[in-house]
Amino acid sequence: MTPENTPVVSVVGIGADGWPGLPESSRTVLVAADVVLGGPRQLALLPADCAGARVPWPTPLRPAVPGLLAAHAGRRIAVLASGDPMFYGIGRTLVETAGADVVHVLPHPSSVSYACARLGWPLEDTEVVTAVGRPVDRLAAALHDGRRVLVLSAGADTPAEIAALLTDRGFGPSRMTVLEQLGAEAEAAYDGVARDWKAAPGDPLNVVAVDCRRAPDALRLGAVPGLPDAAYEHDGQLTKRHIRAATLAALAPAPGELLWDVGGGSGSIGVEWMRTHPSCRAVAVERSPERADRIARNAARLGVPGLTVVTGAAPAALARLPSPDAVFIGGGLTVPGLLDACWDALAPGGRLVANTVTLESEALLTTWYRRHGGDLTKLSVAHAVPVGGFTGWRQAMPVTQWSVTRTEAEER
Repeated sequence: MTPENTPVVSVVGIGADGWPGLPESSRTVLVAADVVLGGPRQLALLPADCAGARVPWPTPLRPAVPGLLAAHAGRRIAVLASGDPMFYGIGRTLVETAGADVVHVLPHPSSVSYACARLGWPLEDTEVVTAVGRPVDRLAAALHDGRRVLVLSAGADTPAEIAALLTDRGFGPSRMTVLEQLGAEAEAAYDGVARDWKAAPGDPLNVVAVDCRRAPDALRLGAVPGLPDAAYEHDGQLTKRHIRAATLAALAPAPGELLWDVGGGSGSIGVEWMRTHPSCRAVAVERSPERADRIARNAARLGVPGLTVVTGAAPAALARLPSPDAVFIGGGLTVPGLLDACWDALAPGGRLVANTVTLESEALLTTWYRRHGGDLTKLSVAHAVPVGGFTGWRQAMPVTQWSVTRTEAEER
């Protein structure tokens, strides 16, 4: 039930075709509204028949929403949104702020639906990345040969930024199509190949379609953990490919979960945790400012610029972090209090994985294994190398790994 005195908010999706493209139900709501909230572009699409007060969104928007709703309590409130309000739109913010019982959504076809219709792309087979209020680097995580991606542009310069990113990431042969003013009379489209992109900035209201094609000499990056070591900039502090894949398997990321990557090094564990699903989050804690900067560069290059990097020494640097769903410790195990702090931060069901190559840290992990259970594993990898005119095995340092799920809030 809607609480007493809480205004019911009608959220109306509108397209580039403006008022003529709205169904009668949406028009009725807007004409009857005492106040209409929206972006200046959307508000300008309304005719004089919509006599309610027009209130443009302030910046920043989200913190202002509760106050705006309270200020107009008792009035008929309508909110104008671009396309489908529940698809990267204001609808989510309103529902999260006021509750689903308060928000009534009247959607319009999204720009993604229009784009797929124009291109003949099945919507369910098309990945969507937004560059609106987010770094365009996020596109890098979606790049796989033969895939189709739609990018929601932040403005007229976004197509050129996408072309530069594609070329830099080894997808220069990809074909790009820019679709402007979808659904409006002024709708237009133009295309080209990313590495040869010369088009001048066009209409700021656009969607960019990318038909991904990897250059023959580009490094292949798969969709599962265990990216090639060459994908990372590093100074030797890198969890190597095969150990990394085993570590991510033990951490078992799930959508929406948060990882602490303690002793981030080059950031590979946090990066590949976040690449498993767009909603996965990670915080890399690294005491070296130089390595912390390197982690941020690796994250951006590999498509997860949202990875948070905290420069500081653990365990002190962990004190104000949000509670994790999983923790990986890649270094510093013998630092007093580090393992205790990581364990205490986990709620029941949280996972902890720690890797080490030293006997001292292995002894510590053995003690914790005896106390809390889990799996204690020795991981060994060897690579074939030339031996004179023959081939032999070169053994890498074996890694001891302890992985455990906290089953209850037990005492240390």
